Amino acid sequence: MPKHHVLIIEDDRSLSDVLLYNLEQAGYCVSVACDGQDGLNHVRNKVPDVVVLDLMLPVMDGLEVCRRLRANPASQDVLVVMLTAKSEATDQVVGLAMGADDYVTKPFSVKVLLERIKALLRRRSSATGEQSVAASQGVVVDRRRHSAMEGDQPLDLTPSEFALLDMLVRQPGRAFTRSELVDDALGDTLVFDRTIDVHIRAIRQKLGRSSELIETVRGVGYRFRDPGKAHS
Repeated sequence: MPKHHVLIIEDDRSLSDVLLYNLEQAGYCVSVACDGQDGLNHVRNKVPDVVVLDLMLPVMDGLEVCRRLRANPASQDVLVVMLTAKSEATDQVVGLAMGADDYVTKPFSVKVLLERIKALLRRRSSATGEQSVAASQGVVVDRRRHSAMEGDQPLDLTPSEFALLDMLVRQPGRAFTRSELVDDALGDTLVFDRTIDVHIRAIRQKLGRSSELIETVRGVGYRFRDPGKAHS
């Protein structure tokens, strides 16, 4: 089985050296870039499975790098773990809204980061199993192709958004708590409930006319509308 490729985009040489060593010891193929533009150049040469992305970078900051990764069809499905010295919830929300799949604040345990990466890859791998296609009320998700459609329009979803929509569409009418959505769809990678709200808001925007299919269950969380109640 080929090794997963991890790209580290980090300007702190001592930290990137530590991450390089530990990721290689864990069995990953690892590349290192020292600034945002250098990171994008690496991606153009070889698209990685995971990008470990510092927020405060020279030349081009991490948010702009993440935005460009998501805007490029070749790299839009890359898993992104954002690193930053900032710990405010607002910074986490901005990073996640920009398309990051997880968010780790400095200082952090390398062991924790390795577990986050492992969980993201496990979630991606599990999406290829079981029933590939699920559909409800005009929304279709295909795990094998990692694609989603609203009617005849493709949905440009981040990996985390895809996992959440896939979970909701497969069980319409069931109310999921935020904790369930974190644990089951996001694989323990995100640690605060507001994360789910940010992702759901983004999914609704991308669903457009079908946004009302994702219902807020007050005091609980979210559900995909029960088809039997669609016209009630």
